[in-house]
Amino acid sequence: MSDLLEIADELYALAPGDFTAARDARAKELKGTDLAAPVKALKRPGIAAWVVNLLVRRETDQVDQLLSVGAALRDAQAAMSAGELRALTKQRRQVTAAVTQQARSLAAEAGLKVTQAVADQVEATLTAAMIDEECGRAVRSGLLVGPLQTNGVDPVGEAALAAALAVPEALGFAAPAREAPAPGPPDLRVVPDPDRDAKVRAAAEERLDQATTSYDEAVGAQADAQADVDRLSARSLQLQAEVEELRRRVADLEGELDEVDDELGDAEDVRDEAGAALRTATKDRDQAQAALDRLG
Repeated sequence: MSDLLEIADELYALAPGDFTAARDARAKELKGTDLAAPVKALKRPGIAAWVVNLLVRRETDQVDQLLSVGAALRDAQAAMSAGELRALTKQRRQVTAAVTQQARSLAAEAGLKVTQAVADQVEATLTAAMIDEECGRAVRSGLLVGPLQTNGVDPVGEAALAAALAVPEALGFAAPAREAPAPGPPDLRVVPDPDRDAKVRAAAEERLDQATTSYDEAVGAQADAQADVDRLSARSLQLQAEVEELRRRVADLEGELDEVDDELGDAEDVRDEAGAALRTATKDRDQAQAALDRLG
């Protein structure tokens, strides 16, 4: 990893309101070096780009799974019929919508409410990452400064990719996972009061100890619950993709069943006509045999 990418990774992991001051301070530290100008030139990310960068760092496994599903769907797309392509588009929308909602939740936890317009840009960026391999690499870098969009047919141009990335070297870089900063302990202090005796102060200190213990337990429980949510979210994405594939297969089999049923009906009609012809021929043969027998 280059020094510039390492610095950019740190800066783009910050909250939007902290970015500019941190960037300028870092550039000032680097004054007189070759990195000062490139660091100073790093652009503040737009809100949609920041939300995607946050998702990449906080839900790294889920983003990697989304990109893997996108690659698998791209490989299968060439052999699909029009109906299958419609089902594929629906499946992509379901996956990107679910991950976008997860990104909105992460942003809310970080103190930023995501509007519907921003959420639409986030979902468009995730869709581009599934459809276009280069967009997927750009998203995985965690160094976006702007959203991405694709029409699903033509690849995203180099100029559009470059405009959406903090630095050209971002393609091929994968932002490492980062945990959300743990909330600080509650500001519980015992203020000495000369009018209260030692017994009252001791009771207050005991309550503080109990509150601190409860806080530590709550932090641990929240971390465990978040781990379960992360695991189940990833599993949910996988199952959604599998369900859509099964639905497509059922639709294919139902179409094949209709064709076989039609062929079966035709075969039964032919069989019935042959049976009637056989009965007529049998009757004619029996009558001819009886006439011959009477002639002796």
